[in-house]
Amino acid sequence: MSINQHLDVFHDLPVRRFGPPSADHSEFTDHGSVAWNIHVDPYGDEEEEFTEAFARFERTVDLSQVSALIIGSWGEVYDNDSSEAVACVLAVKDRLTSLRALFVGDLVLEEAEISWIEQSDLTPLLEAFPDLEVFGARGGTRLVLRPVEHAALRSLLVETGGLPREVTQAVSDSSLPALERLELWIGQENYGCTTTTEHLAGLLSGARLPALHHLGLRNADDQDAVAAAVAAAPVVRQLKTLDLSMGALTDAGADALLAGQSLAHLSSLDLSYHYLSDAAVARVQAAMDEAGVAVDLSDQQEPYVYKDEEHRYSAVGE
Repeated sequence: MSINQHLDVFHDLPVRRFGPPSADHSEFTDHGSVAWNIHVDPYGDEEEEFTEAFARFERTVDLSQVSALIIGSWGEVYDNDSSEAVACVLAVKDRLTSLRALFVGDLVLEEAEISWIEQSDLTPLLEAFPDLEVFGARGGTRLVLRPVEHAALRSLLVETGGLPREVTQAVSDSSLPALERLELWIGQENYGCTTTTEHLAGLLSGARLPALHHLGLRNADDQDAVAAAVAAAPVVRQLKTLDLSMGALTDAGADALLAGQSLAHLSSLDLSYHYLSDAAVARVQAAMDEAGVAVDLSDQQEPYVYKDEEHRYSAVGE
């Protein structure tokens, strides 16, 4: 998933963008064969409020067939939060009987920087759809998640340029016995990140995540601290894949990871976008080759030097 392009496949279904009022869907009748993207363009030729677009969607599409739904732009997302879009979905929850996958905030850089996306409390969506298997959101500003019990959720993705500690803690405190994939973009303090490894402790214990086999703790300015915490985390023993990419990982973090518990049981380790020296890259590559683990060490970064000081940043902030 990339913040540079819209989702084109979601929940193994091709994405169909519902489009403006002039869009014609009359000849398309297999409403369950695609993932629907509902969005509005506040600067387009056909001005429309999100509530109006969603009302057209309700009238046009058999909601009982919809298994995957994407909420794109709900207008000027830096002035208006996602609560109105959330309310639209909740209002028809009894008709969305087949819904299994939901993503809120499919916006690309041309529409809004990730830190400009004003989210809201998304917890009611998880509470309203107990059969939901996949849930994702983009944007950490004003994002709220509260602890939930959800027996069906298999994949949870939260993409931010700055992850609030309350959201991280809520994930840690939730009961998600079926969760197989968890990915959190931690981000930068300048863009709202208040998450530390202390707030990750619950999920790193694995106690509430018995089915987890993929963990992504990505895009952290302090990726070294994340790597060190992961190196000793009980949850790692149950993983098949580990993703620590997009962060400001340095030799210290890589060495902490290598000095920690064995990673030989993993099928893959993603460290792409990093600040490792050539020597550290060679050490990690050799260790993973010996363990039989596929490792991604692509996109090596150079520190930004200002006034003789080196600065390193995660891939996504603003």
